[in-house]
Amino acid sequence: MIKFLDLKKVNDAHGPEIRTAVDRVLSSGWYLQGNENAAFEKEFAEFIGTDHAVGVANGLDALTLILRGLIELGRLKPGDEVIVPANTFIATILAITENALVPVLIEPDPATLQIDPKLIEERISKRTKAIMLVHLYGRCAMNQEIEQICKLYDLILLEDNAQAHGCYYGDQRTGSLGLAAGHSFYPGKNLGAMGDGGAVTTNDKELANTIRMLANYGSSKKYEYRYKGRNSRLDEIQAAVLRAKLPHLDDDNENRRKIARIYYDRIDHPDITLPPTEDMRRNVFHIFTILTERRDELKKYLEENGVETLIHYPVPPHKQECYPELSGMQSLNEHPLTYPITENIHLRELSLPISPVLTEEEALRVATLINAFPKRL
Repeated sequence: MIKFLDLKKVNDAHGPEIRTAVDRVLSSGWYLQGNENAAFEKEFAEFIGTDHAVGVANGLDALTLILRGLIELGRLKPGDEVIVPANTFIATILAITENALVPVLIEPDPATLQIDPKLIEERISKRTKAIMLVHLYGRCAMNQEIEQICKLYDLILLEDNAQAHGCYYGDQRTGSLGLAAGHSFYPGKNLGAMGDGGAVTTNDKELANTIRMLANYGSSKKYEYRYKGRNSRLDEIQAAVLRAKLPHLDDDNENRRKIARIYYDRIDHPDITLPPTEDMRRNVFHIFTILTERRDELKKYLEENGVETLIHYPVPPHKQECYPELSGMQSLNEHPLTYPITENIHLRELSLPISPVLTEEEALRVATLINAFPKRL
């Protein structure tokens, strides 16, 4: 079986360094808010290209705390609108609604599967204060049109960089493009921990300090609480593991690109659409997405032939039971809002195996099997 993602192999590739890092923590006897976390925050901020990084418990908390911090600082208020792609993982939207902010869903460009900048301006109102950009699948979603829209309407640009560690926009890494960015270190991410973990990156010292307090029960001094905070901290073991893996991230991403190039060069099937090629620095291929009307049939065929695939994601956020208000119940100029492009993507999307440890031979086998998939008559 060619696994979709073999996490054991991924971590075994850095096994000695990870074991040394974990042993260092065990020997220290310090497990929270210690030297490992402080060192990782410094190293990760330098990698992303920001002045500050704040370690938190997971990616959802990172996004949630950014928005909460902006509310505490008076830069946002409950009821403000946040532009967000309709085609995203639900965590992006959960962070918005948890802060009593209003998500304004924008359809993706079918060519890129990222938020369509041509559709943003018509949805901006007096209450629109921010854009939450999502670098979905590991592909940079930033472009000049979005830059211009943010400047024209004085919108705060935020990034969900959970899937795009190491990706570039020009000479800048994603995660450094806006006011702040949320990162996830869930084990399957390009930079993955051995459990949950997350971080916020920003150049804004005031926001970084506020987020740090909010993540520590609302406190910067023991037993004194400025905010009604929460407990969201990156533990020392996860920070140490991430420190061990971070120096290898660019090389690991380049290995992902090698696999992606094989898929681009070798897959040729009339019933299957591949994502567009582009400057490879703008994509770290967290997920290699293909689209086909025969998704379930192809998935079954590949599994029967020893290839594991996944679907990202079978049900879009606006169709989830927890968000009835997002499914055709909003209105724009008295017309109900629908998201047919997003829904079509979620019905057709299939994710192929891709990782730093997938071999070229395995990728060639996947491509060969796909090309041999019986064509629709």
